Amino acid sequence: MNFELSEEQGMLREASRDLLSDRAPIGHVRAWTDRDEDVDPEVWRLMAELGWPGLGLPEGYGGADQGLVELALVAEEIGRALGRGPFTPTALVGRALRATGSSGLRAEVLPELASGSGWAAWAFAEPRAPWSLDGVHATARTDGDAIVLDGVKTAVQDAGGARWLLVTALHDGVPASFLADRTAPGVRVRRQRVLDLTRSFYEVRFEGVRVSHERRLAGGPDEIQRLLDEASVLRCADALGVMERMLELTVEHTRSRAQFGRPIGTFQAVKHACADMALLVHGTRAATGYAAMAADAEADDTERAACSAASYVASATGEVAARALQLHGGIGFTWEHDLHLHLRRARADSVLYGDAGVHRDRLCTLLRRPGASA
Repeated sequence: MNFELSEEQGMLREASRDLLSDRAPIGHVRAWTDRDEDVDPEVWRLMAELGWPGLGLPEGYGGADQGLVELALVAEEIGRALGRGPFTPTALVGRALRATGSSGLRAEVLPELASGSGWAAWAFAEPRAPWSLDGVHATARTDGDAIVLDGVKTAVQDAGGARWLLVTALHDGVPASFLADRTAPGVRVRRQRVLDLTRSFYEVRFEGVRVSHERRLAGGPDEIQRLLDEASVLRCADALGVMERMLELTVEHTRSRAQFGRPIGTFQAVKHACADMALLVHGTRAATGYAAMAADAEADDTERAACSAASYVASATGEVAARALQLHGGIGFTWEHDLHLHLRRARADSVLYGDAGVHRDRLCTLLRRPGASA
């Protein structure tokens, strides 16, 4: 596979970085940490003008018909800038509808998502349960002309202002996906207090929520697992951006912080620590890029590539964060220093859509399949 960006991909990365650095710098991020809104409406409008919400959607619905690689490029820049907003959850719900939604459902929802006039969130994870299909306990039962949803979901990103909720629940004992209106009777949304101050997560309760049969997506466990893999790749891309910025902040600090009359960056032990951080960042870029390319190419090892990237990045993110904090000293954890916001986001990224253990366990299962190769 060719890891070099095309001219169009390079322009996408440059435009994304310019927008975030100009309209959502670190001062803007800090100003929004105490606010209840999921997103700055002006920044989201500019993102929509750049085509971010519809980046992975078909052209016929107002999208750009791009793949997971392009989505990952934007996710990386969002992570680098500690950006907020529903880019990733909307992209995931859009990909699910594109793959398994009915023609009527796609026509109803995708244009709204592509334009940015409404966004969506994926309600998958549940309290005290693994971030996997085995952790799904919410139920969906047929009741005449409707399907009734019951259950509790946690860590639902940007659900507070979402127009649509993609709900994963057991229908006749089998995981399935349903598109519910966030304002429907029986939907209760409560914002959660989390370590990451740069994003919004919610607990969502479904108590007898009725949805029509047309809002059941055609896909089953395999399609839901594929979406989980894609979500993990985008999480890896976000973490890559965070890790890059932590490395940059650390190098800048070691060049300016002096001990014994010389910058600490001239000491061999500090150089080795920074080099280790750089290796982990490069490894993350390679693993994430390959997983995204494999998904777009529908390669035979797509699932294994996603698991490998997710497990590696979950561990690498924590290691880079620990090295950055060690080299900054106590100042790196103070409110006044920007590093602490990156540390918080890095910790959240290390568990979002499954921690290293979840992905390593699944990778072992995949490798035990007949005909699988390491």
